[in-house]
Order: sequence, then structure tokens, then C-alpha cells
Amino acid sequence: MTTRATVDDFLTHGPWAVVGVSRDTKKFGHMAYRELKTRGYRLFPINPNVENIEGDRCYPNLGALPEPAGGALIIVPPAKTERVVQEALAAGIRRVWMQQGAESEAAIRFCQANGVSEVHGECILMHAPNTAFFHKMHRWVWGMLGKLPK
Repeated sequence: MTTRATVDDFLTHGPWAVVGVSRDTKKFGHMAYRELKTRGYRLFPINPNVENIEGDRCYPNLGALPEPAGGALIIVPPAKTERVVQEALAAGIRRVWMQQGAESEAAIRFCQANGVSEVHGECILMHAPNTAFFHKMHRWVWGMLGKLPK
């Protein structure tokens, strides 16, 4: 289960690698990257099929980053997430955020068994400070409903 402490720990350790950034501007991976970049977060886009995203050099995998990342935001299908969490550990990344819909039980178990701090079942845009009003409102509603991590 994701805790508030795990969320806060991820949010305070940047820069973040964003695995699953898409060149399709309508896909969540692209929208999340753009939103976080616009809000001043330092990000490394990861997509092996794209050279640049939003004017930034795109890296083929976590092992190709030019410097250590404080965390990896994972926005890929669950079957791919299982490989990405292993790649994160191999690259020395000890914090991962599996965006809602990207998590899998195998990936969660791998992280827990290997000392990788993991957030799953949560939306990064709802929790990151300085995001758009819509995301803050979503966070407020979830708080009123008791759905936020404790």
C-alpha cells in the first residue's frame, strides 16, 4: 500500500526519469511530461524510439542517463513495468512511481523484495506540488473521500 511518506519521499528526490514519454501529444505520457516540465521539474524523457520530446534529448533507457536520477516515473503498460523496475534498480534508481494503470503485482513485489521505494495506484499530477488547478481539485476531492495515501 502506498503511504504519504513514500509519495513525499519520491517528490523530493529529483531529477526524475519519465519512462514512457510518447511523441503522441494526446497520450498521458506526453501530457504528464509536458505538465511537469512546464511546472519546473527537471526531467529525463525515456523512449527508445524517439530522439527528442518537447525539445529535450530523449534517452533509450534508464542506463543511458547522463547523470543519476532521483526517481523514475513509469508510464508504460504493466507487462513493460516489470522490466523497467529491474532496469531502474540496475541503474541505481531506488525510487519508482508506477502511474495509475502501469503497476503490476510482479513489479510491486520486485520493488519490495529489492529495497526499491515504490508508489503505485496514484497519479503523479495529483500529488506533485505546483500542478494545474484541475489536479489540485482532484486531490482535494480524493482527500474528502478518504482516498489519499495516509
